[in-house]
Parts: sequence; structure tokens; C-alpha cells
Amino acid sequence: MSSFTATLFDLDGTLCRQEQDVETIYYGAFEQAGVDPFGVPSDLWNALDGPPPTTPKGQTRYLTGGFVKVAAQYGRQSVDPTALADGFLDTVDYAAVSLLPGATAALDAARDEGFVGLVTNGPEYRQSVKLDALSLVDAFDVVVFAGDMTRRKPHRDPFDHALASIETAAESALYVGNSLEYDVAGAQGAGLRAAWYREDETADAGAYRPDYVLDSLTDLSAIFEETP
Repeated sequence: MSSFTATLFDLDGTLCRQEQDVETIYYGAFEQAGVDPFGVPSDLWNALDGPPPTTPKGQTRYLTGGFVKVAAQYGRQSVDPTALADGFLDTVDYAAVSLLPGATAALDAARDEGFVGLVTNGPEYRQSVKLDALSLVDAFDVVVFAGDMTRRKPHRDPFDHALASIETAAESALYVGNSLEYDVAGAQGAGLRAAWYREDETADAGAYRPDYVLDSLTDLSAIFEETP
């Protein structure tokens, strides 16, 4: 047994991946709205300002603003940007997810050490669909949907909430996530040690200093074995 009595995980990009490609979602918005398509997905991503809201109404407003800019870029100001935003959201299938290689092994290894938790920046209405599709509804002792909180990762509140729920001190907990900014920095700011999961072995942590680096989720057990 290691000194870790709790292991918390991120969800998207750490335990699972989205199976819908961006082209399907982007052009599906036009099909749903009955509008001849224009632009490419990257046009919309570049037009969106800041992180996406977590409420359905907020997401509609957010995407509407993006489609307004893309429409202007292509001289299509006559289209209804809200219809495109609604079509975009209607096309997204949150259940179209799959576990990343090694995810089950990582969860099993964490369970052998103690509590297992999930801290995700997504809201419950969206992330619960993924957990059900992945058969992970009962995999965790605590689940924090930070998208429904006032502050999301990298703020410490979601981590503090998870640890309080399982009555675990931060120094006894490990957080596993794929984002240096939100997962590594956020967890370390809350006093946890952080394992950065990078799918690309050539990726550089830059100014960030993760306590551990995972090139495969199956390597998590080695961290437990090496940590007294």
C-alpha cells in the first residue's frame, strides 16, 4: 500500500474520449437548422470567447455569438445563429464516449489503495450521461461536477469539496488528469499531488511541474508501488 488513501480522476481526456468527430457536430448544426453549410469547425472554435458556460441556456448564447461571427466572415448574416447553436447542441451525443486504454486498470489500482473519486469541470446533466454510457456510475466514492459549482478547476473548491466528502487530507490524495492548467496546477494548488496523463509522449510540461507523468494509464499502479 502507498501513502495515498484517495485517488481522484478527471473524466474527459483522462478516463474517456469523445467518439463524435468535430465535423459531424459542426455540419450537423446546419443540417438541423436547415441551412446550407459554410465555414469549417475551426472557424467556430476561433470565434468563441472564453470557456464555455455549463448551463444549456448559457451554451446556446455562447454558440450563438460564435455563429454570428462565422456568418459575418462568410457573408451569411441572414442566417439565424440561434438556430445553428440549437442545432449544434442537438447534434452532440454525450453518450458517444469510450474508455481510454488502461482506464479500467487505473481505476482498479486506485481502488486497491483506498477511496476513488471523480472531479470533472462538466455539469451533471452532461457528465452523468457519459458515466452511464461508460458503466462508471458506481465506480466512485465521490463525484464532483464542478460545472455546477461557482468555481471550477483550476480553483481549489472542487478538490476541497471532494476531499471533504471522503474525509481525506489533501496530502494523502493523488489527482490524475490530462490538463496541465486545470488538473495539475489545480490539484497542486489544493495541496494534492498530481499525475499528468499525456497521450503524446513528446509533450512537454513547460513551466508546470507535475509530481508524476503517465504515458499510459496502466502506469498508475507503478506510482503506488514506488510511493511509500
